[in-house]
Amino acid sequence: MGRPDPEEGQLPAPVKPPDGGWGWIVLLGCFVITGFSYAFPKAVSVYFKELMKDFHVGYSDTAWISSIMLAMLYGTGPVCSIMVNQFGCRPVMLIGGLLASSGMILASFTTNIIELYLTAGVLTGLGMALNFQPSLIMLGTYFDKRRPLANGLAAAGSPVFLSSLSPLGQVLLEKFGWRGGFLIMGGLLLNCCTCGAVMRPLDMGMKRKMEKAQDKYEAKEMLPVGGKSEEGISTTDGTKKAKKTKKKPKKGKKLLDFSIFSNRGFIIYTISKFILVLGLFVPPILLVNYAKDTGVPDTEAAFLLSIIGFIDIFARPACGMVAGLKWVRPHVAYLFSFAMLFNGLTDICSARASNYTGLVIFCVFFGISYGMVGALQFEVLMAIVGSQKFSSAIGLVLLIEAFAVLIGPPSAGRLVDALKNYEVIFYLAGSEVVLSAIFLATATYCCLNRGEKKEPPLEKNPSAGGGSDTEEAESDVQEAEEHSSDNHQLAHNTDTTTVAASEEANHVAEEQSGEGGGCPKGDGEVLARDGCNADQMVERDRF
Repeated sequence: MGRPDPEEGQLPAPVKPPDGGWGWIVLLGCFVITGFSYAFPKAVSVYFKELMKDFHVGYSDTAWISSIMLAMLYGTGPVCSIMVNQFGCRPVMLIGGLLASSGMILASFTTNIIELYLTAGVLTGLGMALNFQPSLIMLGTYFDKRRPLANGLAAAGSPVFLSSLSPLGQVLLEKFGWRGGFLIMGGLLLNCCTCGAVMRPLDMGMKRKMEKAQDKYEAKEMLPVGGKSEEGISTTDGTKKAKKTKKKPKKGKKLLDFSIFSNRGFIIYTISKFILVLGLFVPPILLVNYAKDTGVPDTEAAFLLSIIGFIDIFARPACGMVAGLKWVRPHVAYLFSFAMLFNGLTDICSARASNYTGLVIFCVFFGISYGMVGALQFEVLMAIVGSQKFSSAIGLVLLIEAFAVLIGPPSAGRLVDALKNYEVIFYLAGSEVVLSAIFLATATYCCLNRGEKKEPPLEKNPSAGGGSDTEEAESDVQEAEEHSSDNHQLAHNTDTTTVAASEEANHVAEEQSGEGGGCPKGDGEVLARDGCNADQMVERDRF
């Protein structure tokens, strides 16, 4: 009658997301991690001029530091998925924080550019990757109904940290030099370990509550009643062993679940995201140089990026709130398509902006659309694959995006050098983003919505992205309740068996007494009295 062993698959692992409580602390940690992951590679560019002087290299050589960081952030997605599935989110994030910090600290002692690639590029980039992906997984674990808002607030960390790390890096460079700045930046990255420490697994607290409830239940059902307790417990143990023999062996958890490629929604999302990344990052990268070529002063040209960042800070949480509305959330994929379409049309319409006012208007609309895309990209993926397969899905998506990141911006730069014309680049980038929006909306409507209408809703498969995490948790709770009712029925059967055994013992004792055995009559007594021989005692023990 003991509590089922969680390792044998009796207690359900998925639990209902609390949508609050400790989840707000997890959201704060995810906010910080997202800020470091996206803003740090751009903020490091403040030190590039000093690095060029000390190491006697060109701008393209130093720019590889940021490129390697981003390549590690995107390209190591499957590795992060395997580590999370094997060890959990918290240990992986703690290791990632240590790697990111040690990479910048070691970079402050380097003597050539190759050593910078290996320390600040590879080591720090890998550490940030090991923090970024698990933080998103934990965010999806703690939030379900408020998940769009949570994703929007977490995504706002990117523009907030970008607007703060760049000025901070300039101050550190002026006071301590690039070596001292790298050393202090490495100390700041230790905050990733703090964020990883607060990522408490959700099922730990829930399992403790379930264990306490089971203990209380057992205390009520297994109170000893005279001499019946030993026989009841032995009968129950036998029944438990019989049930255990019928249990199926638990399947091991996959380190990287490739079955998500059988999900048509995931395939559509991956293709559209690849096309999107080809042109999404091109305009902000070329914007400053484009403004300078049109005659805008350097300080005013640099201020254009601040405008995008400021608008982005408010656009992401606002878009998350809109995506969380009841009548919007079921169609969040179409909202994501609208955001991409908005962004692409902004690039196309602003390609011929020839004055500073036109560029400011472009930055305002680009900041709104860019914030919408940033707030919705991971929310759409969570809605498609569900929280159980999100760890594998995001790793594979980031790996595919890494190829697009390495193709898009470098190709745009080469076209600028060859054509000496920024208008063509803006037209091309905007067309790629518009194409991704049209593909996602059309494929979602034709391949998913129509397919769901044709198929009868006989069964729900949460892994296919059709059900929400709340429905999965509710089904698990129902299974736990059914298991509890089975335990109650088992206790009732045990009591019945014990009573039947005692009545049978009384009957045998009466027969023995009638035959002159001299054994006293009693109500199912187990111990032998005076006048009972050993054979009679053994006969009673059998019952």
